[in-house]
Amino acid sequence: MSEVENPKYKFPKAMGACADRLYQLRQKRLEMQKEVDKVAAEESALKEHIINTLPKSEASGVAGKLARVTVVTKQIPQVKDWGAFYEYVKKTGQFDLMQRRITDAAIKERWEAGEEVPGVERFNAVSISINKV
Repeated sequence: MSEVENPKYKFPKAMGACADRLYQLRQKRLEMQKEVDKVAAEESALKEHIINTLPKSEASGVAGKLARVTVVTKQIPQVKDWGAFYEYVKKTGQFDLMQRRITDAAIKERWEAGEEVPGVERFNAVSISINKV
């Protein structure tokens, strides 16, 4: 993307300098992500602590000076018999019960074996690989 296409950022003129800047930005993001991951881990542990230690008598939750926390229970569907589930979907045609997503690795495995999968085509996604020199 050129400067004309994205006036929000000023890119170096030399492509080598662009590569270096991209590497620096990625490193900065990865360092920041480490800090975010630490905070997220503590947040997750604290949520689990509250869920496990909040007395059932305080089922409505608990409040501090800044926030109120309520433990919420909701039902999440979980398939215990995939064969029965697939048979039901096939029989009823209710494919909205499943997400529309293929497994990339399984498709690639079949392509490498010379097998074509009906209804699936190849798409060339362009990306960049960054390695420290």
